[in-house]
Amino acid sequence: MKYRACALGAETELSVEREGLRIGSRFLDYADVAALRPVNHRVQIGTREGGEVEISMLGFSFDGFWEELTDCYAQRSLEALFVEETQLMRCEGEYELPGERGRGVIALYPDAVCILPPSCRAVRIPLCFTRRIELDGYQLRIESRSGAVWTVGKMGYDTKPFAERAVQCAERVKKQRAAALSAFPLQAPFTEKGMFRTKQADVYWNAAFGRGVCALEFFAEEDAATYLYRFSEPRETFLAGLEEAAEAVGVHRELIYLPEEKIAEKPLYRMAVERSEAVRFLRARSDGRLIHSAKHAQRLAEFLG
Repeated sequence: MKYRACALGAETELSVEREGLRIGSRFLDYADVAALRPVNHRVQIGTREGGEVEISMLGFSFDGFWEELTDCYAQRSLEALFVEETQLMRCEGEYELPGERGRGVIALYPDAVCILPPSCRAVRIPLCFTRRIELDGYQLRIESRSGAVWTVGKMGYDTKPFAERAVQCAERVKKQRAAALSAFPLQAPFTEKGMFRTKQADVYWNAAFGRGVCALEFFAEEDAATYLYRFSEPRETFLAGLEEAAEAVGVHRELIYLPEEKIAEKPLYRMAVERSEAVRFLRARSDGRLIHSAKHAQRLAEFLG
Protein backbone atom coordinates (compact mmCIF):
# COMPACT_ATOMS: atom_id res chain seq x y z
CA MET A 1 0.00 0.00 0.00
CA LYS A 2 1.14 3.58 -0.67
CA TYR A 3 1.20 6.36 1.91
CA ARG A 4 1.91 10.10 1.97
CA ALA A 5 4.19 11.35 4.73
CA CYS A 6 7.19 13.48 5.56
CA ALA A 7 10.54 11.68 5.30
CA LEU A 8 14.11 12.63 4.42
CA GLY A 9 13.26 16.29 4.81
CA ALA A 10 10.31 16.47 2.43
CA GLU A 11 6.79 15.26 1.83
CA THR A 12 6.96 12.12 -0.24
CA GLU A 13 5.24 8.88 -1.16
CA LEU A 14 5.98 5.72 0.80
CA SER A 15 5.47 2.15 -0.34
CA VAL A 16 5.89 -0.85 1.96
CA GLU A 17 7.25 -3.68 -0.16
CA ARG A 18 8.24 -7.31 0.43
CA GLU A 19 11.99 -6.65 0.55
CA GLY A 20 12.08 -3.12 1.88
CA LEU A 21 10.55 0.33 2.20
CA ARG A 22 10.45 2.69 -0.78
CA ILE A 23 10.74 6.35 0.27
CA GLY A 24 10.28 8.48 -2.80
CA SER A 25 13.15 7.50 -5.10
CA ARG A 26 15.11 5.79 -2.29
CA PHE A 27 14.78 2.10 -1.47
CA LEU A 28 15.64 1.01 2.07
CA ASP A 29 16.25 -2.73 2.10
CA TYR A 30 15.18 -4.53 5.28
CA ALA A 31 18.72 -5.97 5.39
CA ASP A 32 19.90 -2.43 6.20
CA VAL A 33 17.34 -1.87 8.98
CA ALA A 34 18.52 -2.33 12.58
CA ALA A 35 15.29 -1.40 14.40
CA LEU A 36 11.81 0.06 13.98
CA ARG A 37 10.41 2.32 16.72
CA PRO A 38 7.08 4.19 17.04
CA VAL A 39 7.62 7.50 18.85
CA ASN A 40 4.79 10.08 19.23
CA HIS A 41 3.05 9.09 16.00
CA ARG A 42 6.34 9.04 14.16
CA VAL A 43 8.27 6.01 12.93
CA GLN A 44 11.97 6.02 13.57
CA ILE A 45 14.01 3.57 11.52
CA GLY A 46 17.50 2.86 12.76
CA THR A 47 19.86 1.68 10.04
CA ARG A 48 22.74 -0.79 10.17
CA GLU A 49 25.14 2.05 9.36
CA GLY A 50 24.10 3.89 12.50
CA GLY A 51 21.88 6.51 10.88
CA GLU A 52 18.18 7.10 11.32
CA VAL A 53 15.25 7.74 9.02
CA GLU A 54 12.23 9.44 10.59
CA ILE A 55 8.77 9.25 9.05
CA SER A 56 6.17 11.72 10.27
CA MET A 57 2.92 13.41 9.27
CA LEU A 58 1.19 10.10 8.53
CA GLY A 59 -2.04 11.31 10.09
CA PHE A 60 -4.78 8.69 10.29
CA SER A 61 -2.58 6.33 8.24
CA PHE A 62 -0.10 5.86 11.09
CA ASP A 63 -1.55 2.65 12.54
CA GLY A 64 -1.97 1.02 9.14
CA PHE A 65 1.54 1.99 8.06
CA TRP A 66 3.13 0.72 11.27
CA GLU A 67 1.27 -2.58 11.13
CA GLU A 68 2.11 -3.20 7.47
CA LEU A 69 5.76 -2.19 7.91
CA THR A 70 6.35 -4.42 10.95
CA ASP A 71 4.47 -7.34 9.36
CA CYS A 72 6.57 -7.16 6.18
CA TYR A 73 9.78 -6.76 8.19
CA ALA A 74 8.89 -9.83 10.29
CA GLN A 75 8.03 -11.85 7.20
CA ARG A 76 11.36 -10.94 5.61
CA SER A 77 13.12 -12.03 8.79
CA LEU A 78 11.35 -15.39 8.54
CA GLU A 79 12.66 -15.71 4.98
CA ALA A 80 16.17 -14.91 6.22
CA LEU A 81 15.82 -17.59 8.90
CA PHE A 82 14.76 -20.03 6.14
CA VAL A 83 11.52 -20.96 7.89
CA GLU A 84 9.74 -23.37 5.58
CA GLU A 85 7.49 -25.43 7.85
CA THR A 86 3.78 -24.66 8.26
CA GLN A 87 3.09 -22.17 11.04
CA LEU A 88 1.18 -23.71 13.95
CA MET A 89 0.61 -20.65 16.16
CA ARG A 90 1.31 -16.92 15.88
CA CYS A 91 0.94 -14.70 18.93
CA GLU A 92 1.77 -11.22 20.16
CA GLY A 93 3.73 -11.33 23.37
CA GLU A 94 6.73 -10.36 25.41
CA TYR A 95 10.19 -11.71 24.66
CA GLU A 96 13.61 -11.59 26.22
CA LEU A 97 16.74 -12.28 24.19
CA PRO A 98 20.35 -11.90 25.33
CA GLY A 99 20.67 -8.11 25.45
CA GLU A 100 17.14 -7.22 24.35
CA ARG A 101 13.58 -7.42 25.62
CA GLY A 102 10.24 -6.07 24.42
CA ARG A 103 7.05 -7.08 22.62
CA GLY A 104 6.86 -8.75 19.26
CA VAL A 105 5.57 -11.70 17.29
CA ILE A 106 6.11 -15.18 18.74
CA ALA A 107 5.51 -18.01 16.26
CA LEU A 108 5.53 -21.78 16.66
CA TYR A 109 6.48 -24.21 13.87
CA PRO A 110 6.80 -28.00 13.95
CA ASP A 111 10.58 -27.70 14.29
CA ALA A 112 11.18 -24.26 15.85
CA VAL A 113 10.03 -21.30 17.89
CA CYS A 114 10.61 -17.95 16.20
CA ILE A 115 10.87 -14.62 17.99
CA LEU A 116 10.28 -11.70 15.64
CA PRO A 117 10.93 -8.33 17.30
CA PRO A 118 10.83 -5.06 15.33
CA SER A 119 14.63 -5.23 15.11
CA CYS A 120 17.42 -7.21 13.47
CA ARG A 121 17.50 -9.56 16.49
CA ALA A 122 14.94 -12.02 15.11
CA VAL A 123 15.79 -15.58 16.08
CA ARG A 124 14.75 -19.09 15.11
CA ILE A 125 15.15 -21.54 18.01
CA PRO A 126 15.46 -25.11 16.67
CA LEU A 127 13.50 -27.42 18.93
CA CYS A 128 15.81 -30.36 18.20
CA PHE A 129 18.57 -28.67 20.23
CA THR A 130 16.48 -27.64 23.24
CA ARG A 131 17.38 -28.98 26.69
CA ARG A 132 14.16 -27.93 28.43
CA ILE A 133 11.00 -25.90 27.80
CA GLU A 134 9.26 -24.78 31.00
CA LEU A 135 6.22 -22.63 31.68
CA ASP A 136 6.42 -20.53 34.85
CA GLY A 137 3.22 -18.55 35.27
CA TYR A 138 2.87 -16.50 32.10
CA GLN A 139 6.50 -16.89 30.99
CA LEU A 140 7.85 -19.71 28.84
CA ARG A 141 11.56 -20.39 29.31
CA ILE A 142 13.38 -22.14 26.46
CA GLU A 143 16.88 -23.42 27.14
CA SER A 144 19.18 -24.87 24.49
CA ARG A 145 21.80 -27.54 25.09
CA SER A 146 24.48 -24.81 24.80
CA GLY A 147 22.98 -23.05 27.83
CA ALA A 148 21.44 -20.17 25.85
CA VAL A 149 18.07 -19.08 27.23
CA TRP A 150 15.14 -17.30 25.59
CA THR A 151 11.95 -16.23 27.35
CA VAL A 152 8.58 -15.55 25.74
CA GLY A 153 5.22 -15.04 27.35
CA LYS A 154 2.21 -12.93 28.29
CA MET A 155 0.42 -14.06 25.13
CA GLY A 156 -2.97 -14.01 26.79
CA TYR A 157 -5.02 -17.18 26.54
CA ASP A 158 -2.54 -18.53 24.00
CA THR A 159 0.31 -18.79 26.53
CA LYS A 160 -0.46 -22.24 27.94
CA PRO A 161 -1.48 -23.85 24.60
CA PHE A 162 1.67 -22.41 23.01
CA ALA A 163 3.84 -23.94 25.74
CA GLU A 164 2.13 -27.34 25.54
CA ARG A 165 2.44 -27.52 21.76
CA ALA A 166 6.07 -26.39 21.86
CA VAL A 167 6.93 -29.26 24.23
CA GLN A 168 5.08 -31.74 22.01
CA CYS A 169 6.83 -30.46 18.88
CA ALA A 170 10.24 -30.68 20.55
CA GLU A 171 9.68 -34.30 21.56
CA ARG A 172 8.44 -35.21 18.10
CA VAL A 173 11.23 -33.53 16.12
CA LYS A 174 13.94 -35.05 18.34
CA LYS A 175 12.58 -38.55 17.65
CA GLN A 176 12.32 -37.86 13.92
CA ARG A 177 15.86 -36.53 13.80
CA ALA A 178 17.32 -39.46 15.74
CA ALA A 179 15.59 -41.95 13.46
CA ALA A 180 16.86 -40.24 10.32
CA LEU A 181 20.41 -39.88 11.66
CA SER A 182 20.62 -43.57 12.48
CA ALA A 183 20.27 -44.41 8.78
CA PHE A 184 23.18 -42.23 7.59
CA PRO A 185 26.45 -44.11 7.00
CA LEU A 186 29.94 -43.20 8.21
CA GLN A 187 33.12 -44.09 6.37
CA ALA A 188 36.71 -43.38 7.44
CA PRO A 189 38.17 -40.86 8.03
CA PHE A 190 34.77 -39.36 8.95
CA THR A 191 33.66 -39.98 12.52
CA GLU A 192 30.67 -37.63 13.01
CA LYS A 193 27.44 -37.22 11.09
CA GLY A 194 24.59 -34.77 11.13
CA MET A 195 21.59 -33.31 9.33
CA PHE A 196 20.47 -30.00 7.98
CA ARG A 197 16.72 -29.53 8.51
CA THR A 198 14.92 -32.50 10.05
CA LYS A 199 12.42 -32.90 7.23
CA GLN A 200 15.27 -33.23 4.69
CA ALA A 201 15.90 -36.89 5.49
CA ASP A 202 17.98 -37.49 2.33
CA VAL A 203 20.59 -34.74 2.84
CA TYR A 204 23.26 -35.06 5.51
CA TRP A 205 26.90 -34.35 6.32
CA ASN A 206 29.93 -36.17 7.69
CA ALA A 207 32.81 -34.61 9.59
CA ALA A 208 36.40 -35.78 10.14
CA PHE A 209 38.64 -34.31 12.83
CA GLY A 210 42.33 -33.79 13.34
CA ARG A 211 44.09 -31.69 15.95
CA GLY A 212 42.22 -28.36 15.84
CA VAL A 213 40.94 -29.04 12.31
CA CYS A 214 37.73 -30.36 10.78
CA ALA A 215 36.80 -31.52 7.28
CA LEU A 216 33.11 -31.31 6.41
CA GLU A 217 31.59 -33.33 3.57
CA PHE A 218 28.08 -32.67 2.26
CA PHE A 219 26.08 -35.55 0.85
CA ALA A 220 23.83 -33.73 -1.58
CA GLU A 221 23.70 -33.79 -5.36
CA GLU A 222 24.89 -30.22 -5.91
CA ASP A 223 27.96 -30.41 -3.67
CA ALA A 224 31.33 -31.78 -4.81
CA ALA A 225 33.83 -30.42 -2.32
CA THR A 226 35.08 -30.91 1.21
CA TYR A 227 34.99 -27.82 3.44
CA LEU A 228 37.84 -27.21 5.87
CA TYR A 229 37.85 -25.52 9.27
CA ARG A 230 40.39 -24.64 11.96
CA PHE A 231 39.31 -24.09 15.56
CA SER A 232 40.86 -23.47 18.97
CA GLU A 233 37.95 -24.33 21.27
CA PRO A 234 37.31 -27.89 22.52
CA ARG A 235 36.21 -30.29 19.80
CA GLU A 236 32.79 -30.78 21.46
CA THR A 237 32.17 -27.02 21.37
CA PHE A 238 33.11 -26.78 17.70
CA LEU A 239 30.99 -29.82 16.81
CA ALA A 240 27.94 -28.33 18.56
CA GLY A 241 28.44 -25.09 16.61
CA LEU A 242 28.76 -27.04 13.37
CA GLU A 243 25.57 -28.99 14.05
CA GLU A 244 23.62 -25.81 14.83
CA ALA A 245 24.98 -23.92 11.81
CA ALA A 246 24.11 -26.77 9.44
CA GLU A 247 20.58 -26.94 10.85
CA ALA A 248 20.21 -23.17 10.57
CA VAL A 249 21.04 -22.92 6.86
CA GLY A 250 18.77 -25.77 5.73
CA VAL A 251 18.82 -26.04 1.94
CA HIS A 252 20.92 -22.88 1.64
CA ARG A 253 24.17 -24.72 2.35
CA GLU A 254 26.21 -22.21 0.38
CA LEU A 255 25.77 -19.85 3.32
CA ILE A 256 28.38 -21.89 5.19
CA TYR A 257 31.16 -21.37 2.65
CA LEU A 258 30.46 -18.35 0.43
CA PRO A 259 33.10 -15.58 0.81
CA GLU A 260 32.08 -12.31 2.47
CA GLU A 261 31.90 -10.41 -0.82
CA LYS A 262 29.34 -12.89 -2.17
CA ILE A 263 27.27 -12.68 1.02
CA ALA A 264 27.32 -8.86 0.75
CA GLU A 265 25.79 -9.08 -2.74
CA LYS A 266 22.64 -10.83 -1.42
CA PRO A 267 20.57 -8.85 1.11
CA LEU A 268 18.71 -11.96 2.28
CA TYR A 269 22.00 -13.75 2.98
CA ARG A 270 23.29 -10.74 4.90
CA MET A 271 20.16 -10.90 7.05
CA ALA A 272 20.59 -14.66 7.49
CA VAL A 273 24.18 -14.40 8.70
CA GLU A 274 23.30 -11.54 11.03
CA ARG A 275 20.44 -13.48 12.60
CA SER A 276 22.31 -16.74 13.20
CA GLU A 277 25.10 -16.82 15.75
CA ALA A 278 25.87 -20.43 14.81
CA VAL A 279 26.41 -19.55 11.14
CA ARG A 280 28.75 -16.70 12.09
CA PHE A 281 30.60 -19.10 14.43
CA LEU A 282 31.24 -21.62 11.66
CA ARG A 283 32.08 -19.08 8.96
CA ALA A 284 34.68 -17.46 11.22
CA ARG A 285 36.59 -20.77 11.32
CA SER A 286 36.57 -21.49 7.59
CA ASP A 287 39.92 -22.57 6.09
CA GLY A 288 39.00 -23.16 2.45
CA ARG A 289 37.91 -26.31 0.66
CA LEU A 290 39.18 -29.35 -1.20
CA ILE A 291 37.80 -30.00 -4.68
CA HIS A 292 37.06 -33.64 -5.43
CA SER A 293 39.87 -34.86 -7.65
CA ALA A 294 42.33 -37.74 -7.96
CA LYS A 295 44.39 -36.31 -5.08
CA HIS A 296 41.45 -35.56 -2.79
CA ALA A 297 42.10 -38.45 -0.36
CA GLN A 298 45.79 -37.58 -0.09
CA ARG A 299 45.16 -33.89 0.55
CA LEU A 300 42.43 -34.66 3.07
CA ALA A 301 44.77 -36.95 4.99
CA GLU A 302 47.48 -34.26 4.96
CA PHE A 303 45.03 -31.65 6.28
CA LEU A 304 43.83 -33.90 9.09
CA GLY A 305 47.42 -34.72 10.00
